[in-house]
Amino acid sequence: LPRRWADNFSAAGCGGTAEHSFQHPFLQAVGMFLGEFSCLWVFYLLMWRDRRRAEPSMAPSQPFNSLLFLPPALCDMTGTSIMYVALNMTSASSFQMLRGSVIIFTGLLSVAFLGRRLELSQWLGILVTIVGLVVVGLADLNSSHDQKHKLSEVITGDLLIIMAQVIVAIQMVLEEKFVYKHDVHPLQAVGTEGFFGFIILALLLVPMYYIPAGGFSGNPRQTLEDALDAFCQVGHRPLIALALLGNISSIAFFNFAGISVTKEISATTRMVLDSLRTLVIWAVSLALGWESFHGLQILGFAVLLLGAALYNGLHRPLLACLPRREEESGVAAEREALLRGESTAINSD
Repeated sequence: LPRRWADNFSAAGCGGTAEHSFQHPFLQAVGMFLGEFSCLWVFYLLMWRDRRRAEPSMAPSQPFNSLLFLPPALCDMTGTSIMYVALNMTSASSFQMLRGSVIIFTGLLSVAFLGRRLELSQWLGILVTIVGLVVVGLADLNSSHDQKHKLSEVITGDLLIIMAQVIVAIQMVLEEKFVYKHDVHPLQAVGTEGFFGFIILALLLVPMYYIPAGGFSGNPRQTLEDALDAFCQVGHRPLIALALLGNISSIAFFNFAGISVTKEISATTRMVLDSLRTLVIWAVSLALGWESFHGLQILGFAVLLLGAALYNGLHRPLLACLPRREEESGVAAEREALLRGESTAINSD
């Protein structure tokens, strides 16, 4: 939501350029990595406070090579940058829903590179997710005529989001294969990846300032990214700084809160919370007039939710309850028959 809010602003740029939209996806991606990097500060602060206690509760971190986080950080940087570009082309709700396609690519890559065997329910979850993506895509095609984006932009944005999920899935596979076997605190892991992403992408802003991008660019110089233009726009519209700060803070809080409660909640609760996040983004976007209501999005969201539930095995508790209910109904019927005198006595002879 803060990212979409920033994208909706218009302000004059540097050198007296005319007022134009704030479209700086790579600069916003740098802000996201700054939010992740702040988790590293929180980690060291928690370690410092814990060491001052009489009985420290946090285990000392084991030595590891920080460069292990470089390949996942590069994937995170690439995938995030692509998604931020796509967010300028499509709606915030479709952006959030289409991110559910990561299930498909994570499942396939885990089979290919981690040697994992998927269960039948997980394959069904992948197929249902594909159907959900088609429905959401159709909803975007039907709604493109009453949005500020052209049909070609909406299609390109949706495809970019799905392509970015392939890179995110590669990141997850790399983390599981090379990083998770080391005993690294989650906050330290997120912060280290954020550090690499922040440094590398901040340095890349310099060549991006000179690389021509034509009509694909949203700045007056039509380069891949114009950070100076972004700062000039912030100077003319200080509210943009508030939106950028909200983006950084939300990323930091999201990672910190997610890591803090991971051990305390079940997979069902995590999925419900993630679904509520999508619903909140959709509801706020509708309330603020950022997008129009379309019934196909409800169907698409429901199908994607079903696919995620099947892939994560959330159907098992429901199936486990069925035999109990049948058994309980059988016991109840037998008890009722006994009370009515319909059962045959053992020594009836």
